[in-house]
Amino acid sequence: MNTLLEILKKSEGLLVDRGVTEARLDAEHLLAHTLECQRMELYLQFDRPLPEEILAKLRPLLARRARREPLSYILGHHPFHDLNLIVRPGGLIPRPETEDLVQLTSDHFSTFSENPPQRILDLGTGTGAIALWMKHNFPEAEVCAVERSPDAIALARENGEALSLEVNWIESDWFRDVSGKFDLILSNPPYLTESEWQEAEPEVRNFEPKSALVSDDAGLSDLTTILKKAPDFLNPGGLLAMETGINQREDLQNCASDQGYSQAWGEDDLSQRDRYFFARK
Repeated sequence: MNTLLEILKKSEGLLVDRGVTEARLDAEHLLAHTLECQRMELYLQFDRPLPEEILAKLRPLLARRARREPLSYILGHHPFHDLNLIVRPGGLIPRPETEDLVQLTSDHFSTFSENPPQRILDLGTGTGAIALWMKHNFPEAEVCAVERSPDAIALARENGEALSLEVNWIESDWFRDVSGKFDLILSNPPYLTESEWQEAEPEVRNFEPKSALVSDDAGLSDLTTILKKAPDFLNPGGLLAMETGINQREDLQNCASDQGYSQAWGEDDLSQRDRYFFARK
């Protein structure tokens, strides 16, 4: 009977052969998931023999990851700051860059206003990550979240119920069915070009929803749509915050200059790449 450490090494080797970047870490996550324990608990039981019934549960999970299915889809959950979100195919897996977006946006808003935002809108909510984090951090605010995919909005609603956070979920194509004014509008819209999507890792290209990633007009179509329409839905002094692709900042700056914003600027991510765009009414 193989020990836990022996199985872990064999699992890692399989994933390395299939091109998985963080093979050891992913193998640990899958084994911990199978054993229903925390990942760090594995280190306390390396000599534990693993019976066939455990291996029978582990093998199909490893096979899925070896086919490059995202780890989060296999585990069924994904962390977003201090929230643990349900994820599954059909919903875009939240990225670290989006975690930074919500934190930056919260920080920027506090520099403009002494009061917290009263109404917040999340456009293209996906799993609900942005909307739920905002509701978690601004519990007195009314938070609305828009999503055009019925499957994604069902997932977002499920996450809201699991986290006991109340959000007004709206099935809509961007602003179409949105009403009223907001102090804060955030969005992580599709912004990849077709060629960028073609060059993406198999986890992205073969499993995540293309409609949540790729946009027309060199990836700018949805970004500029939001940038042009947002002033009609922002209160005076309100802030628009968007996650963007690289090499799009100049075009967005030019677009914003025609929309009557009092301020518009881009910011880099932690890798010093164009990633965020902000505009204030």
